[in-house]
Amino acid sequence: MNYTKAKEDLKTPLKINGGGFKVEDIVKAARGFAPVKIEPEAVDRISRSRAMLEKLVENDAVVYGITTGFGRFSDVSISRQDAIQLQKNLIASHAAAVGEPLSEEVVRAALLLRLNALARGCSGVRPVIVEQLIEMLNKGVVPVIPEQGSLGASGDLAPLSHLALVLTGVGEAFYKGERMPGGEALKLADIEPVTLLEKEGLALINGTQIMTAIGSLAYHDAVNLQKAALITAALTMESQLAVPDAFDALITGVRPYSGHDYCAKTICKLVRGSDLIGSDKRKVQDAYSLRCVPQVHGATANALSYVNSILEVEINSVNDNPLLFPDEGRVLSGGNFHGQPVAQAMDFLAIAVSELGSIAERRIERLVNPALSGLPPFLVEEGGLNSGFMIAQYTAASLVSENKVLCHPASVDSIPSSANQEDHVSMGTTAARKARKVVDNTAKVIGIELLAAAQAVDFRGADKLGEGTGAAYRLLRKEVGFMEKDEVLYPLIDRAITLVADGSLVSAVEELVKLDPDVI
Repeated sequence: MNYTKAKEDLKTPLKINGGGFKVEDIVKAARGFAPVKIEPEAVDRISRSRAMLEKLVENDAVVYGITTGFGRFSDVSISRQDAIQLQKNLIASHAAAVGEPLSEEVVRAALLLRLNALARGCSGVRPVIVEQLIEMLNKGVVPVIPEQGSLGASGDLAPLSHLALVLTGVGEAFYKGERMPGGEALKLADIEPVTLLEKEGLALINGTQIMTAIGSLAYHDAVNLQKAALITAALTMESQLAVPDAFDALITGVRPYSGHDYCAKTICKLVRGSDLIGSDKRKVQDAYSLRCVPQVHGATANALSYVNSILEVEINSVNDNPLLFPDEGRVLSGGNFHGQPVAQAMDFLAIAVSELGSIAERRIERLVNPALSGLPPFLVEEGGLNSGFMIAQYTAASLVSENKVLCHPASVDSIPSSANQEDHVSMGTTAARKARKVVDNTAKVIGIELLAAAQAVDFRGADKLGEGTGAAYRLLRKEVGFMEKDEVLYPLIDRAITLVADGSLVSAVEELVKLDPDVI
């Protein structure tokens, strides 16, 4: 499924300085292939951090992960002559992820996130590590990272180890669409592999970059989906001759959630000029799936705002261990790698987006049910001979029920590891992967609503639609015509889903109706 890309200029390099990135910047690198470069002050911080680390090694200081083993082996001292072998062994032993590879866009996002964390100058790596990672990102060497195996503390150890392998010329990578040995990909891209010195292996794999990469892209797509779901809801409302009172500003004013206000105002904009809304003077109110759109969709809008706030902190954080603070002359071992903040936000994202699908499926049911819609059964003439949209509603119901299973929170789970040294974990990457799937499923439900609502509107008169809903209808009808009798349905559904997922629906409507992009 193709998803929306960043709208800004993708040729301007992203400047890596350890802070200041937003989710949209991650999308630029992941999907827009925007080039990246590091700021000079970041290189200076990295160099000072490395100088501090090298002095610690020279002085035989006992520092976790530098002159000791890892996890349960933190009390095992490592000699100076074995310190480099320690890093090599770390990457090899921890590269234990399994399953299908993460998408290339997720891995590109993770590379940028890792670079931004290293740029803060608390990780003790040499500048060459950052330089070669930038080369990989800019030249399109994308490590093959299996999607399963992270506990989310100490960060994404297993998947990030697969990333680090390629930097050293081992593992596997995608290059120009082909999967190959990592060393071969580096050679074709004219990038020198590096030998990891003290702390560098640990600095590359301790962190939350995989869960944050998946989560950032899922969040970006969820914002588009939030807008698309308002559009399809409004189109359904038009077909059902909905009562407009539920969207009056007086109602919003006495329960002033920002998301509620945004959704109510947006619905009013979308149906402006409609001859269908409110045309049935016998109706005094509608079912919840129509009347409560501001409350339900608005709660999702508020949840998305929270998720964004968490992601923007994580994107610009240092989350490996131990951390070096050259200005204070201190090296500290802590737990910034723990993914609990992201894990909880991803569970919340899944729950919030699933509700968009849940309420949309109920609207689809109203569209196809003649007892509720006042339209032909299953939105087709000659019912019985034709089944119309009967099974399209089944598909939406199946997706919604699958989302209910996926919304079981991962962040409340924990399982001890490393001989109980790491005795509480976040399962943040599992939460992010589940949220991604919920976004995928919900986009499909919204696509089905778009298709069914347009079919319903044709029975009412598409020339009577409002400004925004009219634009949505015309876009769909360029791709899919009115279904007079049964035909193979899945290609029509797929076209509608694509219009939702890739941002075409929102873009077409926003040419006429501003959807308040800064509200979320």
